[in-house]
Amino acid sequence: MNTVNKKADLSVTVGGLKLNNPVIAASGTYGFAREYSDFMDLNALGGVSVKGLTLKPRHGNKPPRIAETPAGILNSVGLQNPGVMHFIKEEIPFLRKYNTAIIANIAGNTIEDYCKMAEILQDADIDAIELNVSCPNVKEGGVAFGNTCAGISEVTKRVRDYCKKPLIVKLTPNVTDIKEIAKAAEDAGADSLSLINTILGMAIDIHKRRPVLAQNFGGLSGPAVKPVALRMVYEVAHTVKVPVIGMGGISTGEDAVEFLLAGASAVMVGTMNFVNPTACIDVVNGIEKYLEQYNLSSVTDIIGTLELNDTSTASGSGSGCGCQIGSK
Repeated sequence: MNTVNKKADLSVTVGGLKLNNPVIAASGTYGFAREYSDFMDLNALGGVSVKGLTLKPRHGNKPPRIAETPAGILNSVGLQNPGVMHFIKEEIPFLRKYNTAIIANIAGNTIEDYCKMAEILQDADIDAIELNVSCPNVKEGGVAFGNTCAGISEVTKRVRDYCKKPLIVKLTPNVTDIKEIAKAAEDAGADSLSLINTILGMAIDIHKRRPVLAQNFGGLSGPAVKPVALRMVYEVAHTVKVPVIGMGGISTGEDAVEFLLAGASAVMVGTMNFVNPTACIDVVNGIEKYLEQYNLSSVTDIIGTLELNDTSTASGSGSGCGCQIGSK
């Protein structure tokens, strides 16, 4: 008797945010989606996390602010954006033409900035807020909110008071123990966590003997960061109870499946959009193909199903460093 394979259900719910599929265009790489609408049907996206927003318009950093690196890019754009009110007035109506979730990514230099934006966006026609806590806290000596448990806890807790929509807290990898940071954000009221943000890096012009970027340092993204991102997503997903959105070097459906197996409930595609404008759709199709290959009915069937190798009989300390301490 012949059977007809139905298409797998790609829908997921992440911390109260309903998505038609688990693929979201990552903030900072997709603008407000207008730029990509000529290349693809935005209805095929699970969601769009828009360009990072600030309370007032920002011109961003002076150039050079982008530098290509092997298997990735460094960026120090400086959150150039038209401000939250322009987003509400001009960009939301455009995005609402499509059946895709709208996520407002917000950033600020003070907790008051974050709270004010959350209050403004509470009444806007968006589906969720993503809290970008990798910004300097000017009242506390310039340390980024997301770099300490106390910092991320305070900003998350304060914003939670103003935000009744699903609240995603975006984690920086530039910390000693991301599990502690993730737990602090969860305890402070985050509905879900997204990670990783970019890894702090540097490029040098050897002829000028100066950094390539005008701001000296920048955030590294792209395929080069994927192994680090996967490890951190796995660690966080097995530490917190809230859902995790994974990102970092995702280029294909197979990459996305790795993150889902590691425990992510959804993924974000970022840098690859610069190389391939249809990258997000290619990733959706790749996930669907994988589910079809293994005759799975839903994408939720694979989330968090990774089985670690048994290392109990391995030589060495089990730290994964690949060396045998004391051996000759």
